[in-house]
Parts: sequence; structure tokens; C-alpha cells
Amino acid sequence: MEKKTEQQSRKRRNRSHVGIDRLSSLPDRVLRHILSFLPTKSSVRTSILGQRWRHLWAYVPNLDFDNENQETINRVMLLRKVQTLHTFLLYHKINCSPYQLDTWVTFAILRNVQKLHLYFRYQTALPRCLFTCETLVNLTLDSCGVVPSSGAVRLPRLKTLHLSFVQFEADESLPHLISGCPVLEELVMEFLLDMVHCCISSPTIKFLVFNLVADGRKRVELNTPALGFLEMSDSFSDHIESGALNSLFGADIELHNFDKKRDDVLHSQTVLEFVGRLCNVKRLKLHLAYDISIVDSLLSAWTVSFRNLTELKLVADYRFLLKMLENADNLQVLTFSEYSNEIERAAEPPQQVPTCLLSRLKMVEFGCIAGHAYELEVIRYILRYSKVLERVKIVYGLCIGSEEKINMLQEISLFRRGSTTCEVAFVRYAV
Repeated sequence: MEKKTEQQSRKRRNRSHVGIDRLSSLPDRVLRHILSFLPTKSSVRTSILGQRWRHLWAYVPNLDFDNENQETINRVMLLRKVQTLHTFLLYHKINCSPYQLDTWVTFAILRNVQKLHLYFRYQTALPRCLFTCETLVNLTLDSCGVVPSSGAVRLPRLKTLHLSFVQFEADESLPHLISGCPVLEELVMEFLLDMVHCCISSPTIKFLVFNLVADGRKRVELNTPALGFLEMSDSFSDHIESGALNSLFGADIELHNFDKKRDDVLHSQTVLEFVGRLCNVKRLKLHLAYDISIVDSLLSAWTVSFRNLTELKLVADYRFLLKMLENADNLQVLTFSEYSNEIERAAEPPQQVPTCLLSRLKMVEFGCIAGHAYELEVIRYILRYSKVLERVKIVYGLCIGSEEKINMLQEISLFRRGSTTCEVAFVRYAV
């Protein structure tokens, strides 16, 4: 038995040596490229593999530090053999002085860094040279630094900017930063904590993710005419304003607020105007979570038409679902989940059968059906008048008992169908 185990160990060692020998036969430029995908700690460790590998790590164009101590970071920087740096990633939870941070960032900038990602668990001043780096293409600031509201900003090549849990010196900080990025295409901002008036204005931004979480009333203003995709989660804005979004093809929008002190009519008006700017999208995920008073106000003034919309994921009141069907003539795929079941009555069906039901709608999914009469009426309506429907998926909730479930499924299975090829699938909700 011991002999067999020893033979197996010898075979594993031989296979390991063969693998290393095969790698060692590759050109240096290929090996350096392979090492560039490893964290710097792992890249340095390859120096023990043999003479050929001893200094290869020092020529890798990327540095990726994950909670290394300051001495290790400084030593690795000192021993590097190349004067250019493509990527510098620094994930650092240990407190360090502003001077040390300035030294590291300056080291990267002087070597023409293109991708810079900084993460700290503590707030510290960001080096001013960071905002005038002419080689940066991709910048991520995560949980670190304060974005200034004045001073030089010159980032002529920056295309991607990610800001997460950063602080802003003033509301003017963000417009000031964006104004110095003439070719910016992607902006991701998450968990903005200290802005009252958030203004995003750029003629070049094509991809925008915006997550506003803060206390108190806020004002959001968007001026992004080239925007192609927008993801927005907003729980606190009292006013949302946007310029034309004619290039927008996709959006993921979550709007909800239950501030009883706000003026429901004025707030619903600003929401309607903003949603109206989304009218050109082809794919839309819309989550509208409001109390009944705001829902009633929104529905009474709803005139938005989504002429290009082909795919919709909607979380809202059932009455919103029927409104969307009326105003999305080319809708093909629909996923719907009810936000609230406070309204225990059937939604009024449209006076005319929506165009999408007659000629376009093919796939429908209802999420977490509870078996209410008004839910079944909407399902009945869609099944009856959809002429080209191919599949309906009904996900029923965990709150439904066995007997109640059987009765509901039997009732739905007997609903008249406008499409002879339509299949109905019942699926239990899985957490």
C-alpha cells in the first residue's frame, strides 16, 4: 500500500515538472502575459520555479495588491524592471498615511498607468495628480477619498469611471470631475451618500449606472444625450429631471418612495416626465413601488407610449401592467410581478384589445401569484386575447395551500385561449 502511494506521488511530481517544463519553453513575452492575470503576490512566487522564472515577474505590466503590507508593496515597486505600468489595483484595508498613498499613486501615474483601481476602508485625501493623469483610461475609486469641487481636472483619455462609497466636497464636485473627462463613455456611481443636487451632464456618456441612497430629499438632473443604457435605483429623490434620451435602447429603473410629507401630485408629475424620456427603449426593467395615492395620480395622467419596446420586466400595480400593454404595440416578452396587493379588486380591462396582444406578444411570465380574483382576471384576459402567444409561465407563491393551489391551477387551465399553440406552465416559487 505504501509503495503504491509513493508511486502515485512520484507520478504527480513528474506531471508537475512536465507542466512547468512546457511553460518554460514559451517565449518570455507569453509568460509575462500569463503572469499579468495573477495577483502580484502569486506572480512573485513563480520566481522559485527556476532560474528562467527568477525575474520574469518584475517585467509584468500589471500590479495587483490585495491587503499586502506597506513594506511588501514598496519593495515590489522598487524591484520592478519596466518603466511602464498598464494596470495598478490596490485593495488596502490597513491604514496608511496620505504621503504613502500619494507615493503609490504617483508611482503609477509616472509610469503611464491606464487602469487604476483604489480601495480603502478609510477616507483619505486623494492625490491631486490623480485628476490630471493624461494616460488613464479606466479609473475606479471604491470607499476612498474625497472628490474635490475645484482645482485642475484633466483626464483626456478616461473612458470608464466607477465611483462607489466616495465622498464629494460639494454638489459641484461631480460636474467638475465629469467636465474634465471629454471622452467618458461609462459612468458607474453607487451609494452616493452626501449629495443634495446630483447633476450628471456629458455629451459622450453611453452607459450609466446610478444608485442614490441617502437621507433627506434629493434632486437628480441628467443631461446625457448619447446614453444607450441606463440603470437607476432611486429611493430619495424629490425631483428627477432629464434631457432627451433619444439614443437609449435599454433601461433598468427602480423608483420607490413613501415620504408621506411630499406632494403626491407634483412627485407623480416628475416621475411621469422622467418615465416618458424612456419611450425609445427596446428593453425595459421598471420597478415602481409607491403607495396607492401616488399610483392613482400616476395612472390618471399616464400618456407614455413605448413604440420600440419588445421586452418588459415590470414590478408594479396590476393597473400599470394593463397601461403598459395598451402603450407598447411591439411588446413580445413580458415578465410581471405585483409590487403590492393592497388593491383587492380587478383592474379595468382596456376598452380596445391592445395591439401587442393581437400580433406581437409571445412570452409571458407572472411572478408569485397568490390566487386573488383580480390576478386571475388579468391572466384570463391575456390568455383570451393574445393571438400569437407561445408560452405563459405562472409562478405561484409559497403562501398558497395544496387545495387552493389545485383549484387555482384547474381554473386557469380552463381559461379560453386566443392562441391554439400557447402552453401554460405552473412553477412553484423558489427562494
